Amino acid sequence: MLGWQLSRSARAKTPEAALEHALIARFGTLGRVPRPFLLRSDNGLVFTSRSYTRLVRSYGLQQEFITPHSPEQNGMVERVIRTIKEQCAHRHRFESLQHASRVLGDWIRFYNQQRPHQALNMKTPAEAYALAA
Repeated sequence: MLGWQLSRSARAKTPEAALEHALIARFGTLGRVPRPFLLRSDNGLVFTSRSYTRLVRSYGLQQEFITPHSPEQNGMVERVIRTIKEQCAHRHRFESLQHASRVLGDWIRFYNQQRPHQALNMKTPAEAYALAA
């Protein structure tokens, strides 16, 4: 998981911040991506907003939307969200948005850096990424 953002509201600023965080994590900087890159999402209002689609285009990304009511088309994302809920979010009683952000951030670092994944031949995402680079 490269970018994420936690918010109490469903505004376009939340996925915009997550997208920019992911681009910095992946490319080391903000700006147009060096090669074509497809960004797939569901048809949620935040992903179809003018503000978000404008930002996506400004970075040279191309948007692709799954068929409405077909979450299986976005299976990897749906699975990681389920894993976050089962292994982290549902196991804590968060006192504040900051507390939730800290706990989730720690878990996502664990998920990326230490937790082996069956789909990656028991490598962590960080190990698999390093081998692919």
